[in-house]
Amino acid sequence: MTHTKMSGAKAVIESLYCENVDVIFGYPGGSVLPLYDELYEAKLRHVLVRHEQAAAHAADGYSRATGKVGVCLATSGPGATNLVTGIATAYMDSVPMIAITGQVPRSLIGYDAFQEANITGITLPITKHNYLVQDAKDIPHIFKEAFYIARTGRPGPVLIDIPKDVQNEVMEFEYPEEIKLRGYKPTYTGNEQQIKKAASLILKSEKPIFYVGGGIVFSNAAEELRILAESIMAPVTTTLMGMSAFPTKHPLSIGMLGMHGTRYANYAIQESDLIIAVGVRFDDRVTGKISAFAPNAKIIHIDIDPAEIGKNVRADVPIVGDAKNILKSLLKYVKMEQVKTESWTKKIAEWKKEYPLVYKKDNLLRPQYVVEQISDIVPDAIIVTEVGQNQMWAAQFFNYKNPRTFISSGGLGTMGYGFPAAMGVKIGKPESTVIDISGDGSFQMNSQELATVVQEDIPVIVAILNNGFLGMVRQWQELFFNRRFSSTCLEGSVDFVKLAQAYGALGLRATKKSEVRDVIIEAVKSGCPTVIDFVVEREENVSPMVPAGAAINEILDME
Repeated sequence: MTHTKMSGAKAVIESLYCENVDVIFGYPGGSVLPLYDELYEAKLRHVLVRHEQAAAHAADGYSRATGKVGVCLATSGPGATNLVTGIATAYMDSVPMIAITGQVPRSLIGYDAFQEANITGITLPITKHNYLVQDAKDIPHIFKEAFYIARTGRPGPVLIDIPKDVQNEVMEFEYPEEIKLRGYKPTYTGNEQQIKKAASLILKSEKPIFYVGGGIVFSNAAEELRILAESIMAPVTTTLMGMSAFPTKHPLSIGMLGMHGTRYANYAIQESDLIIAVGVRFDDRVTGKISAFAPNAKIIHIDIDPAEIGKNVRADVPIVGDAKNILKSLLKYVKMEQVKTESWTKKIAEWKKEYPLVYKKDNLLRPQYVVEQISDIVPDAIIVTEVGQNQMWAAQFFNYKNPRTFISSGGLGTMGYGFPAAMGVKIGKPESTVIDISGDGSFQMNSQELATVVQEDIPVIVAILNNGFLGMVRQWQELFFNRRFSSTCLEGSVDFVKLAQAYGALGLRATKKSEVRDVIIEAVKSGCPTVIDFVVEREENVSPMVPAGAAINEILDME
């Protein structure tokens, strides 16, 4: 490659071209002015958000929907710190993302200069790696490394902090063709002996169960999972992050497990004799009381991150590697006729019949009904969620068919995530209908992004399940705090239809069941950014529910 002289800021843009980046989400400020000056005529789409947190969430949503690395950009100090929640969200959920921040000039670093913050120090625990660029000539190498680190192994966010004077410095641009990082060599294949051991356990098992998470989605292993599950006729339960990795309507699907999982998934995992755990981390929302978790089961744990194996639950057969590769290898050793699971699948079918996901069917407008109607009218939509009751109902009552069609903040549980993430999803998947299933609390955390979706013509639909409460917190207060609803009532906070219209978006409302289908159809046909205010039953609870610290088969009777 020929060496070309250019500024550090121009080198950033050229590096993004070399990584095939086509969109970035950002907000300008003093310490990124040289970068924004280069963006003025760059062949990159820049989406101007109204709050930096939204830039991080949009980059995250874009990444989850497309499998590419999302990119966000903010200035120094408060611009950079406003990215922190979005970076932590991406880190907890293993999302490949690059956050670029401006920094005060090198000579001022450490002197509490105007809009200075030690963002590399602040983000050290919530990034896979981060950089403070000390010399413009290092920019190409750092960007090549950063993108490689973000998308390989267990994916995650990487932050690059660039002082303003480094952006102005002149350097010779040459983008490296390959990268070698000492001490960073992710394992992709999986140890063959361990895979044989796992196959041997599967063949001896009578009550096997697949417990799968985000690792299946990120490694594009949904097809291998389906073939293997059908080969051994084992039920499949997913985490929240694994939603959409296995079709909801598949006969072997038993839905989500854990605190708000299906009864039959929780009963099945507790009675199983073998858990085939793939791309999961046995987090507390799934296991409940760890000492009581799956007492009779041997555990095969497949994960690309060796740090996750044995962290919470002991694995009998640990396998480090890429889920897709390992499931393919397992298929060589496991054939359908070799595993005897008829009585097990029959028992699970009985549980499914006995304990279906239900809610009260009457004339009242219940949130579960809204989600069911969205699923019926727009079955191929990509569903993005906020956090709380809305998230759980979206997981329980929409029928997912394909991977990357359920996008939600899992590990961090970030309210305000869904709407900006939906913007990123829609830009990454422009042909898809993108619907943010939201609560009235979460939506108000980033509702200013209505300005962005209108200005940038990003036709996402926000379906607000409006109960006038911080619903999930209110539910806990009802069940465990004697209905003392401390600071959870949001009634009278805003007219969402007028709010949408004030920004130039379409605002719709449904207050009874008979109006639900019409407003969904109108929103989809409109082709505009749309907010639908579904005024639902105020004290509807998410069910089933396992109290914190209980075993996951100790399900609360909420009737």
